[in-house]
Amino acid sequence: MTIRKFPETMTSRERVIRTFNFEKTDRVTIGYETNPVIHGKLCEALGIHNNDYEALLRALGVDYRPIGAPYIGKPLHKVPENRMVDQMEGCIMRWVPNGSGGYWDFCDFPLQDAEDEDFDAFPVPNPDDFDYDATLAACKHYNENGQFALYVGNAGVPDIINSNGRIMGMEDVLCHLMLENEAALRFIRRRADFQLKMLERTLDKCRGHIDFVWLGEDLGTQISPMISLALYRKTIKPIHKQFIDLAASYGLPAIMHSCGSSSWVYEDLIAMGLRGVDTLQPEAVNMSPAYLTEHFGGRLNFRGCISTAGPLAYGTVEETERVCRQTLEIMMPHRGYHFAPTHAIQDNSPVENVIAMYQAAHEYGRYQ
Repeated sequence: MTIRKFPETMTSRERVIRTFNFEKTDRVTIGYETNPVIHGKLCEALGIHNNDYEALLRALGVDYRPIGAPYIGKPLHKVPENRMVDQMEGCIMRWVPNGSGGYWDFCDFPLQDAEDEDFDAFPVPNPDDFDYDATLAACKHYNENGQFALYVGNAGVPDIINSNGRIMGMEDVLCHLMLENEAALRFIRRRADFQLKMLERTLDKCRGHIDFVWLGEDLGTQISPMISLALYRKTIKPIHKQFIDLAASYGLPAIMHSCGSSSWVYEDLIAMGLRGVDTLQPEAVNMSPAYLTEHFGGRLNFRGCISTAGPLAYGTVEETERVCRQTLEIMMPHRGYHFAPTHAIQDNSPVENVIAMYQAAHEYGRYQ
């Protein structure tokens, strides 16, 4: 199996930059996120050996690559038996088997029911403990000929609700935000400050190589906001603005990931200067492609909208192709659309559907 492509007149980097500026491109930009099992099956189907990640991205036509500084400091957290610990966050995971293999799920929240002194003592990485020279080397490796767009950050930056929920438990983090628990808020700000400083040093070291900044914050359930707009504006928005302003200070657009029904906050994000939004689960309230383009088309870039809980997972090849084509037809006239799944493609998605999804991007995502 192969992905049939068409003649292209732009490099990936040119395509991404022009898309963020709402300018016409030869085709839509293409993104990719999957779980490891379906990734391996996709490589096998496309004849890519040893799960070669870069080879797969090139086969699919993915236009951008992540750049991050490797951590070179000492371990910050002990690893309990039969657990895995994210040393950057301190969240604890356990292996949960399922029909396709399994995954690491969050558990044993280390700051659940914490006292004030527990928040102050919990380790947060030092921005000095990262190899920024290696980051610059990675930029030069990818962009010897300026082919790919490069980004820094990810959906976990600063990700106040979700990432702190992995440390405190979701109920605790929401209560701390609502009740303005100063010790918890001090910890949240300390983590965000570390991320901001690391991001700034990465951008400074890689000046001229980076094309956009990726941020994240889960703000919606499937049917409603996660928190009130008033609480967002008081507690979370000031932190978001620091990151958006940092990107702007380097002349870069920023895009923010948020799962669920999130369009209720988009006007505030636009006012802060955010250029794009990611995930865009079409089955969530006020998140359909038609709703998004009607209310925010031409003012926000959109990335996603190809549901990982719809035909891609449960339908046929024909149904997958149809929903991809329809999404492209709605999104493309407004420019600024990045074709991508709403989240990591899950292991229950048939490989044939995933291939049909990316073939549709090349087939129907061309600008005439």
